[in-house]
Amino acid sequence: GETARRSSTIMLRNLPNNYSRDMLLEMLDREGFSGLYDFAYYPVDFKRWAGLGYAFVNLTSHEEALRAWRHFEGYAEWTLPSLKVVDVCWGSPLQGLAECTERYRNSA
Repeated sequence: GETARRSSTIMLRNLPNNYSRDMLLEMLDREGFSGLYDFAYYPVDFKRWAGLGYAFVNLTSHEEALRAWRHFEGYAEWTLPSLKVVDVCWGSPLQGLAECTERYRNSA
């Protein structure tokens, strides 16, 4: 659809719950996307201090978003023991950095 053609935001689902936001960012950098994303939203359950298992990442271009999608679909090279396998989808209705930042400015 129209969204998929222009979107630069992907949603990574099925992430290990014991991953931290820092570990997520280290993974993105280690896998070749350092400097190619400008926003990463990784919601955490603060009572259990555990990730909710998904993240939104905004890449710097639609092309990089497609490359990240292809790279992380089926990804399972975790630095912690986990059997989870990543499922990727478009992060709609998020579109680009402005919307990402605005949407989550008020969340913890």
